This record gives sequence, C-alpha cells and structure tokens, in this order.
Amino acid sequence: MVGLPSVENRGMIMKTLLAKERVDEALDFKELATMTEGYSGSDLKNLCTTAAYRPVRELIQKERLKDIEKKRRAEEAKKAGVAPPTDEDKEDKVITIRPLNMADFKEAKNQVAASFAAGGSIMSELKQWNELYGEGGSRKKEQLSYFL
Repeated sequence: MVGLPSVENRGMIMKTLLAKERVDEALDFKELATMTEGYSGSDLKNLCTTAAYRPVRELIQKERLKDIEKKRRAEEAKKAGVAPPTDEDKEDKVITIRPLNMADFKEAKNQVAASFAAGGSIMSELKQWNELYGEGGSRKKEQLSYFL
C-alpha cells in the first residue's frame, strides 16, 4: 500500500509537475502543499493541470471578446454606410500567457478535490488490512521457510 504524500513530498511533486510551466515568483509551494492535505499524487497532477489551463482560458476569453467587438464595429459601419475598419495591427502577434499564480491554484482547488478521504473509515480499514496481510504486516514478521 502506498500512502498519501507528506507536506514536503506534495511540495516536491508540484514543483516537478510545474517545472516546465511559467510560475509566478511569489507562488508559495509550502502554502500549496499545506492546502492540499489528503491529495494523492494523481490529485496533485489534476490540480496542477486545472490551474495551468486557467490562464489559457482567460486568453481565449479575451480573444473571443475582441472578435465580438470587431464584428459589432463592422456591423455598425455597415449600417452607417461606411467602410468597415481595417485591422492595422495584423502583424505577427506574439501570444503570451501570464504565469501561474496562487489564485489559479485556489480556483483549481475548488474544482479538484481529494479523491480519497485520508481520515475516512475505508482508509483505516485499508491500513488495518495492510498491517495484517500486506507488505508491512504479518508476512514480514514471520519468515517463510521451506524447512518446516
């Protein structure tokens, strides 16, 4: 049985998962690790993925609003009988996504909960079973021998 990661390990897991992402320098991994008590490694991966999509969603939303505004201006120009405004800023745009910040993780935490209750009755039953029959239990205490 593999237990849930400790606070230190959760911090290291999230640093590893976010190694290739742009992260705000003020992001406190210790606070993130503390607020993710009861999260498994898989839960942490889902949390980081959800948080990483938030800046992308914001960028897409901004682009949609720009398109709606552009269409509205074109319709107004058409109704007024004027030539629609041209985009003079059509040169190659560099898309920059803002770095991840603590707000992204707090919002993601509202969407991604721990998949397993660490203090629940099922967990205590699993721990008890592991002590009795698992790797840490009676099999380790008694050596098996071919010469009984």
